[in-house]
Amino acid sequence: MSGTRRETARNLMSLAQSQGGYFTAKQALETGYEYPQIVYHVSVGNFERVGHGLYRLPTIPLGENDELIRLTFWSRNQKDEPQAVVSHESALVLHGLTELLPNRIHLTVPQSFRKPTPKECVLHKAKLEPDDIEEWEGFRVTKPLRTFVDAADGGVSLEQLGKAIAEALVSCLT
Repeated sequence: MSGTRRETARNLMSLAQSQGGYFTAKQALETGYEYPQIVYHVSVGNFERVGHGLYRLPTIPLGENDELIRLTFWSRNQKDEPQAVVSHESALVLHGLTELLPNRIHLTVPQSFRKPTPKECVLHKAKLEPDDIEEWEGFRVTKPLRTFVDAADGGVSLEQLGKAIAEALVSCLT
């Protein structure tokens, strides 16, 4: 392997590690791979194809939030920008503010989003401001204040919402 190939592989590995092992074809091309190389690496098992234009390095173990990272990549637009933000009950769980166990993942996407909804998801369409969102490793999630507003609008019971707010206040004071 030449120095350039090693550097290309290292760059892709570094990028994929920061994204739970996932990367897009566009990202692979930007790090120096060409389409025939991507096809080759899939054929020999170095890359896993997990969706249209989406790949994963199988040497990186699946993480606790793997499905959220995968859905973030699923939501990307034509510019390869992720559109989905974990929200509502799912964000309450991530922030450790509820004991609820939602049976589907709640995501908020822009009003203009047009992809079919995966069966494991509930899509909410809304405009989120940058101040409503925080970056986690490989995906984005609504901040607690926005999460409370979404959860109230999304049908979380007042009892559960009250418990979540109380939990948030306790964690702020400790």
